[in-house]
Amino acid sequence: MSLASLAMYASPPPVAEATRLFWRALGERIRAYGLEAPEVLDEDIRYNEAWIRPDLLFSQTCGYPYVQHLRGKVQLVASPVYRLPGCDGPLKCSFIVINAQSSATSIEDLRGGRAAINEVGSNSGYNLFRAFVAPHAVDGRFFSSVLETGGHLASMDAVSSGAANVAAIDCVTFGNTLRFDPDRVAGLRVLAETAKGPGLPFITAMSTPAKNLVILRRALSETIADPELAEVCDTLSLQGISLLGDADYEVLADFDRDAARQGYPAIG
Repeated sequence: MSLASLAMYASPPPVAEATRLFWRALGERIRAYGLEAPEVLDEDIRYNEAWIRPDLLFSQTCGYPYVQHLRGKVQLVASPVYRLPGCDGPLKCSFIVINAQSSATSIEDLRGGRAAINEVGSNSGYNLFRAFVAPHAVDGRFFSSVLETGGHLASMDAVSSGAANVAAIDCVTFGNTLRFDPDRVAGLRVLAETAKGPGLPFITAMSTPAKNLVILRRALSETIADPELAEVCDTLSLQGISLLGDADYEVLADFDRDAARQGYPAIG
C-alpha cells in the first residue's frame, strides 16, 4: 500500500477537514486512472518521515529542506497556487509579525530583541527570516536571543504573549489562521514582508514511474478544477498548480548562501 501524507497546512480545524476531503477526492481520481492510492491520509506519521518513505505516493514538503537534503530523493509533482495575501502564483513570502502593542515601525527597532522561530529547517520561519534580517546584522548578531517554538502557531502565540518580540510566519499559515481562527492573530501586527520564494511543493517518491507522475499531475489539476470541490478548495485557498522544476527552488538555497556571505549564517 502506498503512503499519502499532507501535514504541512493542517490547521485550523476547517483547513484540516478540507485537506482530508481534498485527498479523498484526489485519491479517488488517482485510482480511477488505475494507480493504487490510499483512501485516507496517514495522519500518524511525522511529516518529515513521510517525505523519505520509499512507498510515498503523495505529500507536501517545505522548499528549504527540499534544496537542503531531499533533492535526488523525491520528485517534484507540482507547486500549489494559493489565493491569499503574500502569495504571487506559486511564490509566497513570510510576514514579519510583532505584538500589536509594539511601537516598532521597522526591523531596526527590534535590534536586541528576542526572535521566535518554528525550526531551523523551515523556509518560511527561518530561511526567509534570516535573509530579511541579514543586511542589518552586526558581527553575525542582531537579536539578543532566539526561541525555537516548534511551529508557526506557537511562534504567533509567543509574540502575542510577549515571550518573543518578532517572528516570521508563512503567509498561507497566517492567512488560514486569520480566516478561521482570528482570535489567534488579534494580538499581532504585520510589520513587513520577506522576499518571496517558491512555495511548498507536492512530492512523490523517487521510485514513482514517469507515467505515474503524469497521472498524479493530471489528477491534481482536475481535482482542483472540479466544481464539486469548489468549497473545499476555497477553504484551502487553493486555486491551481504550477509545474516548477528543481532550478526554480534554487533561489531558496541562494537565500541561505547570501546570508552566510553577509556574515549571518544563523539567526541570532
